[in-house]
Amino acid sequence: MKVYQTNEIKNIALIGGSGSGKTTLSEAMLYESGVIKRRGSVDNGNTVTDYFPVEKEYGYSVFSTIFSVEWNNKKLNFIDNPGSDDFVGGAVSALNITDTALMVLNGQYGVEVGTINMFRYTEATGKPVIFLINQLDRENADYDRVLAQLKETYGGKVVPIQYPVQTGQSFHQMIDVLKMKMYQWKPEGGVPEILDIPASEADKAAEWHNALVEAAAENDEALMEKYFDQGSLSEEEMREGIRKGLIARGMFPVLCASSGKDMGVRRLMEFLGNNVPTVSEMPPYSNAEGKAVKVDKSEPTSLFIFKTTVEPHIGRVSYFKVMSGTVKPGDDLLNEDRGSKERISQLFVVAGQNRTEVSELQAGDIGATVKLKDVNTGHTLNGKGVDNKFSFIKYPNSKYRRAVKAVNEADSEKMMEILHRMRAEDPTWVVEQSKELKQIILSGQGEFHLKTLKWRIENNDKLAIEFLEPKIPYRETITKSARADYRHKKQSGGAGQFGEVHLIIEPYQEGMPMPEIYKFNGQEFKIQARDVQEHQLEWGGKLIFVNSIVGGSIDARFLPAILKGIMARMEQGPLTGSYARDVRVIVYDGKMHPVDSNEISFMLAGRNAFSEAFKNAGPKILEPIYDIEVSLPSEYMGDVMGDLQGRRAMIMGMNSEKGYEKLMAKVPLKEMSNYSTSLSSITGGRASFTMKFASYELVPADVQDKLLKEYEAQQEAE
Repeated sequence: MKVYQTNEIKNIALIGGSGSGKTTLSEAMLYESGVIKRRGSVDNGNTVTDYFPVEKEYGYSVFSTIFSVEWNNKKLNFIDNPGSDDFVGGAVSALNITDTALMVLNGQYGVEVGTINMFRYTEATGKPVIFLINQLDRENADYDRVLAQLKETYGGKVVPIQYPVQTGQSFHQMIDVLKMKMYQWKPEGGVPEILDIPASEADKAAEWHNALVEAAAENDEALMEKYFDQGSLSEEEMREGIRKGLIARGMFPVLCASSGKDMGVRRLMEFLGNNVPTVSEMPPYSNAEGKAVKVDKSEPTSLFIFKTTVEPHIGRVSYFKVMSGTVKPGDDLLNEDRGSKERISQLFVVAGQNRTEVSELQAGDIGATVKLKDVNTGHTLNGKGVDNKFSFIKYPNSKYRRAVKAVNEADSEKMMEILHRMRAEDPTWVVEQSKELKQIILSGQGEFHLKTLKWRIENNDKLAIEFLEPKIPYRETITKSARADYRHKKQSGGAGQFGEVHLIIEPYQEGMPMPEIYKFNGQEFKIQARDVQEHQLEWGGKLIFVNSIVGGSIDARFLPAILKGIMARMEQGPLTGSYARDVRVIVYDGKMHPVDSNEISFMLAGRNAFSEAFKNAGPKILEPIYDIEVSLPSEYMGDVMGDLQGRRAMIMGMNSEKGYEKLMAKVPLKEMSNYSTSLSSITGGRASFTMKFASYELVPADVQDKLLKEYEAQQEAE
């Protein structure tokens, strides 16, 4: 492959819901451009873009896949992305790296929740969108209905470029209102016959052509003036208007195809080559400091690693975008994230697992290299004279979590190495070795997301693992004030141990004043704060530690030991052993011995006094509450709402958004364990949700009783 200039490169993300036909479309584009000689199929497991064993095992795309084609003296870099919401990380990366999104819709189902979600990501990244209504040869395909859905959802910016003469088994003709020609295919598809538009379609084609001309003219003042003067535009002028409309997101063109029969694919490639903006026409990226980085081959070299994989017989493959400058084999670059040097040994353009070696790649291009030493997804490599760092990709929060452990405990360390390696490949996997829960928690986007990870570890790495129900990170707090004192005294010959601590505890809320007098059992305790320390707890909440000792009953040098003892007890609350939070502790009195008092004595006295007071202060269990947002078709609203209410959810609101319903609720994390699976079952996979930590709230009394009994039983068993 020749070296392409920045103004000859176009980067396109293939996105859309599951079953829209993106992998089949990719295969047809690779075939039409001559990269492959024979088209594979998903059913046969021999497509270029679904080449990993786990994808062949399950029959769906798991990873985003890069492929490059040459078309009409342009280089088109595509990233084919999984449609399942479980593997959204690939699409998020792709939309940040590419310049245009080709949104593929299934002609039978139209605008689905996957379409809505993916379009939302294009809004966040500001990328142009082209809609392709695919699978128009299927029995229930309905182009007019899908086009109406698109217009209802996305408004007047939706402008058809093509429409089919018929859909279903009879689909083999298409009217192109940009070219003002009819394309007709033989049963095997491929190269079409280009004909004049028949009289039966002339009026409709003319009407749609005029609408397209007007839409193209709206995006450029000079074109608008010419349109008003002449009443029409040339094809070249319309292309210019379409390209400008795409860049400004002022136009969403609609094309149609049957990728399975290779009908419309060649014309789609031509449209992309002629109308999609090149990388040089798009706004520049900014580095982490907010400085725009010029996409120019003469600038210093910066590469952004947006994907890494480990492939058999090769090892680590790093996929990158040339953010600026030019990269060649033999270049020495600095990893801005690690501070380590890396040498580019070879450069490739790729089509799935097929790699073609090239002599250089220029600014804006996408390529791959192998065997970098210490480079992960999200890293930046720089040449001399530049210190760019890029961090513009924001991945969605996790939605599904499981505890994981090796079946053979001796394999635990190896398992962790594999998990961290896979996390480097897919940043939407989150691995946490929880000291609090004494579990390794693996979080991802859904059940299938974790299921494929398990398959890969067991089949590729030959290590058996199992998933367990994750424990919930409860918290403990108090609901009223309490007082306690404790004397630690130990004499065993020689120097002994002695420390006595008197303290008061109370629940703490931000900004609350401290009373000057506390009353317990008719006795008053006057408080005079000499020192107040605020400790932000690493597990959330605060501990306020107040020194109110007068008369020197405890020497100041022992106060850190008392605090240490209290903090140790807060790490293991008395109710369930969970972390305690939001407590104010006032040490107001005590006793010490001139010989036997030491730090360990006061640490133990402080810990035990705090523990006794905590139990008498109306202790309660707090549970993590999450905000969730469910997008779903309206016909499932009742069932989804009922399911949520069965999970102790508090419904916060509902609204309609672009043809779908949105349901907002607050739900305890405890109840969300299998929610992704349940929601998919209720809605037939047509809904999606996001979740984000909101707060800790008191558990209901019946739930607290149940948790206390479970903890007691666990303690007895241990």
